[in-house]
Amino acid sequence: MNIFDGRCVLIATKHQKETVIAPLLKQELKLNSFTPDQFDTDRYGTFCGTTVRKDDPVTTLRKKCTDAMEQYGYDLALASEGSFGSHPSIPFVAADDECMMLIDRKNNLEIVARELSTDTNLRSEMVYDRNQLRKFIDQSLFPTHGLMISRSADDRSEMYKGICTIDSLYSTFDHFIEKYGQAYIETDMRAMYNPTRMKVIEAATKKLIAKMRSYCPECGTCGFDIRETRTGLPCEYCNLPTTSLLSHIYVCQQCSYKREVMYPYQKTYENPMYCDYCNP
Repeated sequence: MNIFDGRCVLIATKHQKETVIAPLLKQELKLNSFTPDQFDTDRYGTFCGTTVRKDDPVTTLRKKCTDAMEQYGYDLALASEGSFGSHPSIPFVAADDECMMLIDRKNNLEIVARELSTDTNLRSEMVYDRNQLRKFIDQSLFPTHGLMISRSADDRSEMYKGICTIDSLYSTFDHFIEKYGQAYIETDMRAMYNPTRMKVIEAATKKLIAKMRSYCPECGTCGFDIRETRTGLPCEYCNLPTTSLLSHIYVCQQCSYKREVMYPYQKTYENPMYCDYCNP
């Protein structure tokens, strides 16, 4: 049974993320959606640093959902939160880490999905002349992706966002050069100005939907998801446990039923090069 069939979910965004989220929810779950015009998600943090995000992504998402439900009287809400920076395991590679949450107060559910992608145009640079500017925009996917200009990374007292035409870029850049002798150029990572990020949000939405359609085999509640992992995949040479993943443990939010899925990546043994005993 689809507990979302015919219901309406509030999508807590001001950056047009609903353009990729809503059609998928409708197609896969028959879930209608509503996006408010006046819900200001910038108060939870902005990419340009004018408002610092005080909490971790999951806590921020929970606040977005609950605040939106309180403000608009909904019992079902969804929000997403992006983080940008160095990839956690690939050195010198930028990454987009999109986290998405659905809260269903009617059924006492909280479902979270995450998509970590190296597909991002994240860039920033202090620029002093048009030649340097042209090199920057050639690598930033401009003009299909927007740019932002300010005096420096630490001085946002004057800032222009959502720059998407060459004329507005040059005129804004010339203004900063004339006034400050420099311009801090960066990619605008807000979703409506960044199609590459929108694709990652779409991927996160698909993961969330898959979790919404994953049902507990004991009580039938949706959101049956991985809550724990267990390491100890045996070395194929010495058979001793390694630090590699051995199993995923799924847990139901309602009845606490657990199911352990062994060898989730279809590997029953680990290469000796990753064994602390064979390759210390």
